[in-house]
Amino acid sequence: MTAVLVHGVPETPALWDPLRSALRRQDVRALRLPGFGCPLPDGFTATMDEYVTWLAGELEALGGDIDLVGHDWGGGFVVRLVSLRPALVRSWVTDAAGLGHPDFRWHDLARLWQTPGAGEQFLEQMISLPVEERAGALGGYGIPAEHALTMASAMDQVMADSILALYRSAVNIAEEWSPAFTDIPAPGLVLIPSGDPFLSAEVSRAAATRAGAAVAPLPELGHWWMLQDPATGAAKLEEFWSSVTK
Repeated sequence: MTAVLVHGVPETPALWDPLRSALRRQDVRALRLPGFGCPLPDGFTATMDEYVTWLAGELEALGGDIDLVGHDWGGGFVVRLVSLRPALVRSWVTDAAGLGHPDFRWHDLARLWQTPGAGEQFLEQMISLPVEERAGALGGYGIPAEHALTMASAMDQVMADSILALYRSAVNIAEEWSPAFTDIPAPGLVLIPSGDPFLSAEVSRAAATRAGAAVAPLPELGHWWMLQDPATGAAKLEEFWSSVTK
């Protein structure tokens, strides 16, 4: 049995280090998305569907019973994977269930990245900053200061290009992904941080209902709940995993 953790944007597997330290289980693997602190494979164009195909391949290679956990875009890839291939997992957890609901709407920053020219300018300016200033900018989005520097250090042009390609492939994600995210047979859990400025709690709850998943509120936590309070996040995951009998 393996717990597989999938990060989002603009992150690397280091995002999960505090949570991994808080978990009792040792069978934990944090994947690295192509282009996020590593090169893109030949021919990989960083679209949302390519990332889901990549994730399916990673899970197939691991085999066995997998407890899949995704955050941000990683949570979106979880939504799509269990919509198409639920047999690949024993259970699944996401904090981005809304990406699989018809009422999902992109936040302002996503819409900026989806805009040709404006998205390039924003990310070019970001990665041109000294790392300390870049970390300060990330802190403005709610990333705890002690972790923002690590995240900022990993940002480069490959990551910036991957972010733009990913978001631009997903302009119509609600139309494309929501029809299949219903009645998922594998046990699921939707985490809902009350202070997340990027994802609607209401839409996340509605998506959980459509998928047949349980809901775990994270009061007073934000988008980066696993950095703000890893002990609470670990407790929610372990409680859910202990309830899964498959």
